[in-house]
This record gives sequence, C-alpha cells and structure tokens, in this order.
Amino acid sequence: MIDGFEVLSPGLFTTLQDAGRFGFEDYGVPPSGAMDEMSFAIANALVGNQADTGALEFTLTGATLRLTGSEPCIFAVTGDMALSIDGVAAEPYHRLTLLPGHTLRIARTLSGARGYLAVAGGFKVKPVMGSVSTLMRAGLGGFSGRQLQKGDWLPLNPSLHRVKKSHWMPTPHGAHFTDKARGVPEQRLMPQRERRPIRVIPGPQDDHFDQTAISQFLSTAYRVSEQSDRMGYRLSGNPISHTKGFNIVSDGISRGSIQIPGSGEPIIAMNDRQTTGGYPKIATVIRADLARLGQAKPGDMISFETVSVEKAESLWVGRQMQLDNWLNKVRRNAQPA
Repeated sequence: MIDGFEVLSPGLFTTLQDAGRFGFEDYGVPPSGAMDEMSFAIANALVGNQADTGALEFTLTGATLRLTGSEPCIFAVTGDMALSIDGVAAEPYHRLTLLPGHTLRIARTLSGARGYLAVAGGFKVKPVMGSVSTLMRAGLGGFSGRQLQKGDWLPLNPSLHRVKKSHWMPTPHGAHFTDKARGVPEQRLMPQRERRPIRVIPGPQDDHFDQTAISQFLSTAYRVSEQSDRMGYRLSGNPISHTKGFNIVSDGISRGSIQIPGSGEPIIAMNDRQTTGGYPKIATVIRADLARLGQAKPGDMISFETVSVEKAESLWVGRQMQLDNWLNKVRRNAQPA
C-alpha cells in the first residue's frame, strides 16, 4: 500500500512547489517555485531531502491532512505557522513524525504569508518540464496543475528516513520529536521577522522617471493590495509619474522587477509572472531580499531603498553562507530515526 495524505481541508491556497522550473522563459513559461526559498530549503533539510524536493506551500492558512497507509511519515513545517497533531500543539522548524491514521492540522500563519510542509522522500508526483512546481494559470505541475482541494489524496515517495515500528511512540496525538534534527533557526533565517525596507537596484528603465519621481518612490510606504498573488504584488500608494510615457517595447521581466504602469502604482513581478512586459521598470529587488518579499501579505506596508550592484552581490553571498552553514549542520544531524 502506498502511503499518502488525505486532504480533509485544503487551506486558502495550497500548492506543490519546488526550487523552480528553469529554461523555458523564452517559451513564456515562468520558473514558479517556492516564494520563500529560505523556508522551503530549511524544511527539506530538516527531513533529510535534497534541497529542491517538492514541498507544499501554504498561503495564510494551511491544510488539514490525515496520513493513510501503513508507515509513519517524517515531516517538518517551516514558516511562522500554528500547527497541531490530533488537536495537540506542535512546533514548526522541528523534525516530527506522524503515525498512520493521525491528522496534521496547519492552521494559519502567525506572521508572514507563507509556510511549507516537507516530507521525507517527497511527494510522488511526475515532474513537468523538469519540475513539480504548480503553475496554475497554465495547469502545469503539482497535483493536476491546481491548488489542493478537499478529498485529494497526495501519495508519498518511499524514504530512507523511516521510523522502525519498534521505535514508534504512539502517544494520544501520534507524534514525537526527533531530537537530533530539532532546532529553530536564527531569526536572520526567518525572513518574515525582518523589518527593514526592501533593497533594490535602480532600473533597467529608471531613465523613464525624473529625480522627483524616483525620490517619491523611495520615500513612500506602499500597501500590498488584496489583488496580489504569486504572479505579482500590486502596491497602493502615491502614484509615480512617467517622463517618457508608460509604454515601452516589451522586454524580459525577472522576479523582483518593479513595473510602473499607467496608474503610477508599482507592480512587483513574482514567481508566476509573465515573462515579458511593456511597462518601464523603475527598480529591481535584490536577490537577498526576495524570500522576505515572498512573505509579504495583503495589508502589509513595504518601502524601498537602493543599493549598488556590488552591495547586492555581497548581501547575497553573505546570506547564502549563513544559510548553507545552518543547513549543513541540520543535514549532518538528520539521520534516519
């Protein structure tokens, strides 16, 4: 019998995501992938998976899942999430075990917008164009190319990280901590906890705006609109005026590109973005801040500050070194229970 999760409640917007689908943007297919790649990577490390193994991504509210089959499941939840096993509170950023027949409920985010569920061995899903990431507007990847629905069944891959039956700890809530892999990461590895402006590099079309408009962009606190999603964030705030009009010859759009359309209110391109666009881009979010941006939710206020290309590169290298050191420590300890 193949083990899996029965979806009792899907949550608000739950999809399967991995590190992304790359090499197809010239065909109009964006990378998709985890909006907060730091929390995604930490979840996989906690259960001993490869870094790009597909995991469930939750938005604001999580799913309620019942484990079917005959074997326990080792799992980890990351993001600032409230969760419980058969009604008993459990902790994110820990390696946990769910026994067959028991129920995991991931209720909601306590801060930030997103959380992740990784299971040892990953979900049994066939990749599409090299990735299991869900791109809903194209019906690609994940579970039938869509968000989870009540009644879905999510099969699990076999895992080397199994819990021997002699080691089961059948408590009333069916879970136990695996002490060697437990441990909440440093605050700096939880991007939703960082409070500072989003750092950007000017351009590539900042010459479509005068200095007054650029100063206004950098001094305005923008509100993330309810119209925001994985494709892009629409920001509400003081509109930015163009000096050369708001139409350009369409060119490539990267994750973090900040377009200024005719309304003057910025739009930030995110993981499921269109791959080209014809609005001038006043700035681009640096890579080191994309995970934090991926945790923004409707109603949040964000502002921007500029950095040089050299500073952006230094920040990325520093963040990756810190994350890799923590992940390597976790992986060394994440041995089969």
